[in-house]
Amino acid sequence: MEFVQSIWEHDQEYMALIGDLIRNEELLKLDTITHHHYTTRLTHSLFVSYVSYKLAKKFKLNVRAVARAGLLHDFFHEGREEIAAMDQGSHNCVHPKIAVENAAKITPLTDLERDIILKHMFLCSTVGLPRYKESMIVTCVDKYCAISEVSKPLRQKTRIKISNWMAKVRLVHA
Repeated sequence: MEFVQSIWEHDQEYMALIGDLIRNEELLKLDTITHHHYTTRLTHSLFVSYVSYKLAKKFKLNVRAVARAGLLHDFFHEGREEIAAMDQGSHNCVHPKIAVENAAKITPLTDLERDIILKHMFLCSTVGLPRYKESMIVTCVDKYCAISEVSKPLRQKTRIKISNWMAKVRLVHA
């Protein structure tokens, strides 16, 4: 699933919040890493960031922290095998720690941004409870986006198979 770039790219307020990050070469390398089978890690991160930003804006929360930490929540280049080889815990527990370390190398992080990145795998890891409403938004949106990214291509394939089957049935009964 491809998150439509023109949606977030033309939102000037959003771009003002993430503009410096989206030009970072290390972050842009995430566009070469397949994520959730059908997208890239960068596209997924932008999807999470933008949807979270829109929700934070609606609820009058810290849109800057949500947009930036949402974009940085999966800022790691390692694959599952490399993370497993680190022998520091499960992928769900380790990758947020790597992401926060990488994020801190390219931008100063507030306590809120750190919490968002570290706790985005809440319910799937043992990192602890999110401390802020903004952290819960990014956590929930991350799950929504992951499900959407995986299920949309599967739903499309299923529709095609059903359409093909229906066409065959129509031919038989014609």
